[in-house]
Amino acid sequence: MNILVKDKEFEIFLTSEKINQRNSQLGKAITRDFGGEELVVLGILNGSFVFMADLCRYIDLPLSTSFIKVSSYSGMESTGEVRSILGLEEKIEGKNVLIVEDIVDTGISMDYLLKALSEFNPAKLSIVTLLHKPDAFRFNYALDYVGFEIPNKFVVGYGLDYDGLGRNLPDIYQLSTP
Repeated sequence: MNILVKDKEFEIFLTSEKINQRNSQLGKAITRDFGGEELVVLGILNGSFVFMADLCRYIDLPLSTSFIKVSSYSGMESTGEVRSILGLEEKIEGKNVLIVEDIVDTGISMDYLLKALSEFNPAKLSIVTLLHKPDAFRFNYALDYVGFEIPNKFVVGYGLDYDGLGRNLPDIYQLSTP
């Protein structure tokens, strides 16, 4: 089933059932790897809010949550530079921090964020991303937990947007090819 978001047509790529199943697997892996230790779950707004909420339900650890905002997108294209970071109110020094991202494609925003957050001296800094585009990735840092590796196509839904629209869709859609 194809859908229209703004002026673009998208086709189903990942169903909500498949996403939920993968969230469960990721939550169990995170729970196991942190072995009962407290965790600060740091969501990157706006895209990660749906993924983070669902993922946290599968993490069986004492955790706190916080959000920050980082942007390098305009429409459907990465601008190639981080334009802004807003918010880190949580004290992370000496704490285990799990960065939750909706998608890592070029890796520019995450690279900037890793450097910035490292200055606060967390005990451990880990990354979980729902989606990863290895063909677009420009860096060599590790992504500790990856939900799905996907082709370098534009996607929308489940928190991901196209010019602010489509975040509320329960499934993930990719741009249709004519």
